[in-house]
Amino acid sequence: MTQVPDYSFELAAQARGLIRIAGTDEVGRGPLCGPVTAAAVILDPARIPEGLNDSKKLSAKRRAALVEEITATADWCVAHASVEEIDSLNILRASHLAMCRAVAGLRARADHVLVDGNRVPQDLGVSAEAIVKGDGRSVSIAAASILAKEARDALMVGLAQQYPGYGWERNAGYPTRDHLQALLDLGVTPVHRRSFKPVHNILCQAKSVSA
Repeated sequence: MTQVPDYSFELAAQARGLIRIAGTDEVGRGPLCGPVTAAAVILDPARIPEGLNDSKKLSAKRRAALVEEITATADWCVAHASVEEIDSLNILRASHLAMCRAVAGLRARADHVLVDGNRVPQDLGVSAEAIVKGDGRSVSIAAASILAKEARDALMVGLAQQYPGYGWERNAGYPTRDHLQALLDLGVTPVHRRSFKPVHNILCQAKSVSA
């Protein structure tokens, strides 16, 4: 039987007296360029959109429709950690920074946060629990995953117009064959993550050639 997200984690927290439950998730840990993006969502229990699920399991059309429903009914925030922060901190810490920013950006303070993954960000400033594969288990985390993915995909489409040829409107910056070939042919852009091995290797090759 296929598991679908539900409201049970939220109800369990509310039974402990924690009323405003936020879900948070990030997208963009694997790409070679662009920011890492996180969202935080506190759903209205009386108006939970139908069909919430891990964003990767939904069609683009369905995600777009759910974004409209989530943003119309929930307290939500989308936040980013920049390429420079990814390179200086590392991708895990930058992901957690984006999550902290998203939670802090909610209109009203959350009482408790459900975090997708196996670690809770250190500087969240509120009680929290990590839920492995949470975007497929908690509707609040699923909603956050949808907002984060749609926001980052749109951002990468915009960057693709500034830096054509890398296919970011299709690959969102992930290391696909066409992206890797474009790195070789066109070089490294200002929005590439220099700490990531494929990018770092190309920069090292360029230095050795110029030397």
